[in-house]
Amino acid sequence: MVQRVPRSTDDSPWCLLTVHAHPDDEASKGAPTVAMYHAAGVRTVLVCATGGEEGELQNPSLREPGQPFHGLDEAATRAKLAELRPVELEAAARIIGFDRVVMLGYRDSGMLDHEANGHPDSFHQAPVDEAVGRLVAVLRAERPQVVITYGDDQRGYPHPDHVKVHDISVLAWERVGDPAWYPDAGPAFQPAKLYYSVWSRRRMVAVHQAMIERRGSSPFDIERWLERPDHDHLITTTLDIRHHLGARSGALLAHATQIDPAEPWWFGLTDEELAEVYPYEDWILARSTVGAIPPERIESDLFEGIAPVLEVQR
Repeated sequence: MVQRVPRSTDDSPWCLLTVHAHPDDEASKGAPTVAMYHAAGVRTVLVCATGGEEGELQNPSLREPGQPFHGLDEAATRAKLAELRPVELEAAARIIGFDRVVMLGYRDSGMLDHEANGHPDSFHQAPVDEAVGRLVAVLRAERPQVVITYGDDQRGYPHPDHVKVHDISVLAWERVGDPAWYPDAGPAFQPAKLYYSVWSRRRMVAVHQAMIERRGSSPFDIERWLERPDHDHLITTTLDIRHHLGARSGALLAHATQIDPAEPWWFGLTDEELAEVYPYEDWILARSTVGAIPPERIESDLFEGIAPVLEVQR
């Protein structure tokens, strides 16, 4: 049973806004959470910093005869990718349930130390204050109570665009409520909570072990993954999203150029099996105007302390 979410004081719906670096990041990080809140009546907004122009063709089946990349050389493939990635993002956003998608308008910077880092239109090269101002304008227009971004420890995947998404999100959080900053970006407004996304170690281990038990092998180099920084002790919030796992798998498949549907990394367990193994998404509360969470307790609602507890499908 899904209950209509109470509305805020100006009679607008509660709003959840998430900031990502590239098309497909919204599918791999937090899609079930967004789908759950959308189903409960929360307005959901995606901010995407870049167009994903440096993405590679990850789906080998698209190079087969009759498929869109068959016979194309590298330059034509890259041009076709740039054409298709916004279309894929639109489809994925519909599946997840985003009410609005906002593109910040920067170019994909490519992986760390890639030549694309130096492209003048890249997100990596964008002046920080300019990029923060663009995000502040979106925040003031949408007035979200909850904002989601990337964490401050990205040693496990130091992509320049992911690092910068974190940096501008934190600065936007600090400046959005101050009318002295970006006076032309709309009336000042202060969100209540800022969360960091996290891929918990316990989830990785649980999925790895389940795949060995059920499939006989796992695509995860678990020893290498265990060498990455462990953030589990920082987790403040765990959401039960078992009924919304289809948003993740469906949105991933919508990014057909980036996701191989036969890749066990993403689809080694069915949604039903994953719901049995680890039916949660984990988050780190990084900033809050409504108080800290006691260290002995784990939140089960991103809107805790802001709105009455949401009655969502469990």
